[in-house]
Amino acid sequence: MKRTAAWLAVHALEQLGIRFTFGIPGVHNTELYDELDRSGRIDPVLVTHEGGAAFMADGLSRASDETIGVLAIVPAAGFTHAASGIGEAFLDGIPMLVVSGGVRSDTPHRFKLHEIDQLALAKPLTKAAFRVARHADVVPTLFEAYRVATSGLPGPVLVELPVDLQLFSGDAGELPQWVATAAPSGPGPDDVRRAADLLLAAKRVGLFVGWGARKATDELAAIAEFLQAPVATTLQGLASFPGDHPLHAGFGFSPSAVPAARNAFRDCDAMLAVGARFAEIPTGSFGAVVPDALVHVDIDPAVFDANYPSRVNIAGDARAVMAALLAELRARGAPRPADAALREGIARDKRTWRDAWLAHDSKGRVNPARFFDELRRQMPDDAVTVLDDGNHTFLTAELFEIRRGGRLLTPTDFNAMGYAVPAAIGAKLAQPDREVFAIVGDGCFMMTCMEIVTAAARGLGVVYFVFHDGELSQIAQAQQMPYNRKSCSVLGALNLEGVALATGAAIVDMPGEDRIAAAIAEARDVARQGRPVIVDVGIDYSKPTAFTTGTARSTFRRFPLSQRLRFAGRALLRKLGG
Repeated sequence: MKRTAAWLAVHALEQLGIRFTFGIPGVHNTELYDELDRSGRIDPVLVTHEGGAAFMADGLSRASDETIGVLAIVPAAGFTHAASGIGEAFLDGIPMLVVSGGVRSDTPHRFKLHEIDQLALAKPLTKAAFRVARHADVVPTLFEAYRVATSGLPGPVLVELPVDLQLFSGDAGELPQWVATAAPSGPGPDDVRRAADLLLAAKRVGLFVGWGARKATDELAAIAEFLQAPVATTLQGLASFPGDHPLHAGFGFSPSAVPAARNAFRDCDAMLAVGARFAEIPTGSFGAVVPDALVHVDIDPAVFDANYPSRVNIAGDARAVMAALLAELRARGAPRPADAALREGIARDKRTWRDAWLAHDSKGRVNPARFFDELRRQMPDDAVTVLDDGNHTFLTAELFEIRRGGRLLTPTDFNAMGYAVPAAIGAKLAQPDREVFAIVGDGCFMMTCMEIVTAAARGLGVVYFVFHDGELSQIAQAQQMPYNRKSCSVLGALNLEGVALATGAAIVDMPGEDRIAAAIAEARDVARQGRPVIVDVGIDYSKPTAFTTGTARSTFRRFPLSQRLRFAGRALLRKLGG
């Protein structure tokens, strides 16, 4: 059988159940796009920038239970433009296929257009990278790339298809059929027994839950109730445990966490960490104190003992391990009696924290707690929340309750600004029947706001709540304390009404608190009609989050004494000098 590599690639993607590709056609992949256009199963999405394409693919992968995001890009510039989104997926463990064109492999010429070693570029950003040399290798290579991308710790994989293979037919041999990989095996019984021994011997167990545990919510809730254990989540794992559960304490448990989490975890003498790798953000710049009696469960064994030593570690799928652990705990005896004091303490601390925010004088601007209270009141529990990187991220983590059925998408360890606008588009394509909204700072919004053109062209009703204060607020706050000045963190004027006009979005104004409820309702109503909406939120950032103040302290305390004195002295002199 003779086929072009373009035909073979689309055939393979169709077998894999791919529904969308994201990218921009160019001279090295026009044949691929022609075949995608003929496909009755795959919808190629034209974007305004390959960086947006990668974030869309990431958002689709995170929001979907059935398919993963795929890039269809040109080599060289297409890859480097997309690199931030590819890197985000790599560090966050998000499956993605990067299908790139390649320079001609059948000519001896040098200095060809887009000629660069993409496999070398991809090495630190992907799980694997393949360059196809024969037509017969196209389908098997894409199948293998998909297996690598979706197995173990998921991540992006690059497949480069030289343009001559796409243009010209070649012998494809007998086409293989896709066979799905078998489900991962369960954990070893000895490991589960050891974990149960350690947890049952403790007086107070704390659960720390990350993104990797998102499919084990029911099992985790049952374990928390069995052990009467408070639960904290990572930033990426905010939707892995219901925020309205009485044992949910908050985001993180370090000195950078809200009081409910700090207090609930203060006396923990054992911990069960699931799908969480104790990275810098959720540990408050490694300020968290983790009990010696740690049971660590993760799909990636490389995370064990990296930052905090564990007594028991189990490498495996979170849902399978939690199901086995729950069965073992139940086989040992009755659950612990309800800890009324723990539950009441968490509830009281949450009320006190929120009351402090509500009492804060926002001086006519939008108080974050009032905004999130109303957003929670109006939004359905199963809505998809998309965040970017900035002060708004931690306000959401501390003030917005993600309930059972809800999803949350946010960049974490790679921490790429500009994520939310395109990622929300990918999420809406994956979940067309759910409400999808993004909360994004104005600095992040400016990076990728033109991708709203893509949402408008496809009739996607995504709501973008733009926290508009004119600064890169997370960094501006971090600068103010040690430097008493803001260096390059004050933005130029941004006319959101003009952005809406340029992109085809509707604009809704929320300058102060009297417009919160009406603006949210209006935005949702317009979005239901299939039109993207920009909500201009005059947010008040004058009150810092627990994360900001706590992490600043934790970071400062880790400095050598001489450097702490230098920083403190400089800050004092600048404050006295005005």
